[in-house]
Amino acid sequence: MIVRAPATSANVGPAFDCAAVALDLWNELEVTDGDGVAVEGEGAGELAEDASNLAVRAYELLADPAGKRFRFRNRIPLERGLGSSAAAIALGLAAARPQGSPEDLLAAGLTLESHADNLAAALVGGVTLTWEGRIARIADTLPLAPVALVPRDRTSTEASRRSLPAVVSHTDAAANAARAALLGAGTVSGDADLLAAALDDRLHEPYRPSSTLEDVRAELPPGARGATLSGSGPTVIVWADDTSACADDLTLRFPQHDVRILAVSPRGAL
Repeated sequence: MIVRAPATSANVGPAFDCAAVALDLWNELEVTDGDGVAVEGEGAGELAEDASNLAVRAYELLADPAGKRFRFRNRIPLERGLGSSAAAIALGLAAARPQGSPEDLLAAGLTLESHADNLAAALVGGVTLTWEGRIARIADTLPLAPVALVPRDRTSTEASRRSLPAVVSHTDAAANAARAALLGAGTVSGDADLLAAALDDRLHEPYRPSSTLEDVRAELPPGARGATLSGSGPTVIVWADDTSACADDLTLRFPQHDVRILAVSPRGAL
């Protein structure tokens, strides 16, 4: 059996902890008869090659891994805000129960991963919303395309979350509610202007300082309409209607970072 799971970008600006998009960047798992765990690509020599591997633990939630060999080919960078952990869990769940209900698999996976937004998008693809254990897949794609600006540095999601305040002002909450509504409207209608107007946040981005995000927003590249922190960072997603011009400019301005033209994937692991 071979299964694939996509990278994801959560929050998409104002939709903190509830929206995510699947990206056309994939990890792959091959399950055969045998034993052992092998990791190739991203995380090779770093990720566990035994039963403690996150994807194997996810598999074990639904099926017995005894007598199985797990071989991973990873392309999603670790700890960059691109959902590598969610992809690993989605791989294990989908391999164990390929015809499973997405919401049942989400519930199982949340025993290992507390971020439902990333996991939902990794499972079903497209643009997803999650709340109270439910998944709504609201679109195959977005009217603007993602260009990922990926720093070499890593970010711990848990450490990043500890920087968030427990309380925000009514003004900031209202501003985010408006932007989240614009995000949904722009996504479902395919209106790039509405989506661009949504790409602002006051719940998490101000408390996760990113000089990269600030620099991009201060001077948007040609062809770009806005930028968001991907998950908790450090990756920045630049949303563009001309990805080539945008990527060329970012490559010149940020030679220390990896620039990737991606796409929203309509497919997930299931």
